[in-house]
This record gives sequence, C-alpha cells and structure tokens, in this order.
Amino acid sequence: MAEQQTEDRRVVVETPNARREVSHSESVRYPDRSGVSGAALAAIVVGVVALAAIVILFVMNQNRQDTVNNNTAQQQPPQTTIVQQPAQQPPIVVQQPAPATQPAPVIINGQPAPATASGPDDGSIQAAIDKKLNDDPVFSTLGITTTVLDGKVTLMGTVKTEALKAQVERAVKNVKGVKSVDNQISVG
Repeated sequence: MAEQQTEDRRVVVETPNARREVSHSESVRYPDRSGVSGAALAAIVVGVVALAAIVILFVMNQNRQDTVNNNTAQQQPPQTTIVQQPAQQPPIVVQQPAPATQPAPVIINGQPAPATASGPDDGSIQAAIDKKLNDDPVFSTLGITTTVLDGKVTLMGTVKTEALKAQVERAVKNVKGVKSVDNQISVG
C-alpha cells in the first residue's frame, strides 16, 4: 500500500484594511517500497520461461528416446542366408607363344664374334661407333649409349636440341656396316 502524508499550513495575511487567514493543505503520496521492483519481476519471468523451455525439451527428448528404443526392440533380427559356394577350380593359365624375333646376341668375354659373309660383325660396328662418338668433342660429352644387333643400331640418351639428335643419328648411319638406326634419344 502507498503511504500518504498530509501537510496543512495556515498563513495570516495582514493588509492595512483587513486581516485574513489563508489555509493551505498539501498531500503527498509515497509509493510502497516493500514490494518487488519491475526489473526484478521481469528477470523472474524470463527465468521461469527459460526453465519451462528446458523442461519441455527434456521431456520431448525422453519421448523420442523411448520411441527409438521401442522401434529397435520391435525389429526382428535379420534372417541369415547361407549360400554354399561351388568348389574352387584351379586357374587356367594361357601362355602366348613367344613373338617371332631375332635371337638375343650372345656375348662371350674375350672372344670376338664370328664374322658373317655379308659384312662387318656387330662387335666391330659397335667399336667403330664408339670411336666415332668418343673422338668428336661435342658427341663425347653427351653420354649417348649405343647397341648393335645384326647391323641395326639403337641410340639412347638425352640431348638438348632436335638438331643435335639428328647429327648423332647421321654420324652413326655413316659408320660402315650399319644397316638401320633406331633413334630413341630424347630431347630435354
């Protein structure tokens, strides 16, 4: 409840002609301070609403867990089907006949290869090619590898330009006994 305070005043006013008395009353009302303020009441309301929301969510989660547990309990275990596999047969191996190529050269250390009636043998061709490449100041630094089989020369290695690759091939083709050149030199 609110407190009310009343104050009465009497003032006497004297004038040369008359004297009069004026009565003045003032009433002041003070609110009751013993109750809860508006801010505290708002905080309490917000707290109650938040607590209610948490309780509702908890209850809904429990209902959902119960539903999931019931569904899991009602499901039947899957039936197991056993399929017997037939006995495993040994693998079938198919061998392709070897491609018809020339036989690999037989290298016998310390003995020269037999000479053929058609011209120089592979060993002498290989020696001539090695001498030609090693005697040239440009070719000797390239590290080109050569193999000779029945007069057919295979070139392997890496050079910097196409022109240098072609120069090496021309030099090897000019060696006596070379029938063909397989230039596998890469440019890089």
